[in-house]
Amino acid sequence: MRIRVNGTVEELDLEPRVSLLDALREHLGLTGTKKGCDQGACGACTVLVDGERILSCLTLAVQYEGREVTTIEGVADPIQEAFVRNDGFQCGYCTSGQICSALGMLAEHKSGMPSAVTEDLAAPYGELSDEEIRERMSGNLCRCGAYNGIVEAIKEVR
Repeated sequence: MRIRVNGTVEELDLEPRVSLLDALREHLGLTGTKKGCDQGACGACTVLVDGERILSCLTLAVQYEGREVTTIEGVADPIQEAFVRNDGFQCGYCTSGQICSALGMLAEHKSGMPSAVTEDLAAPYGELSDEEIRERMSGNLCRCGAYNGIVEAIKEVR
C-alpha cells in the first residue's frame, strides 16, 4: 500500500489487519504517536488524516491508502511552543495526541462544526470559550491533569 505520511509517500507491505497506529510506530518508526489504551478511549494515538483528527488505534492502515496522514513528527505549528509556555503537559505521554487533536479541533471550529456545548448553532464562527475547548478536547485524556495548561495553550493560538 502507499500512504503519504508527513508529506512523504511511504510504500508498505502490511497485513490488512494492521492498525494505522502500529503501521506508524512499528513499520515507519514514527514513535511520537503513542499507544495508550489501544481501544479508542484515551486519545493518545490521535493523528490527522487530510486535516481531520482520528484515533489511529481504531483504524486499519489500509483504509488510508493514498491519503495524507500527519503525525506529531510532521507538525510544525506554534501550538507546540504554546503547550510549553502554558505548561500544557507534564509527563508528555498524551502531548502528541493532544496537539494533533487541538489542531483538528480548531479546524472543526473554524469550519462551523458545533459541539455539545455550542449555545447558538446558527451563529457564525466566534470565540472559543474555556467550556467549548474542554468539550471539544474531551476525547483526549491527560493522566497528569494538565488540562488548564492545555486550554490556555489552545486559547493562545486560536
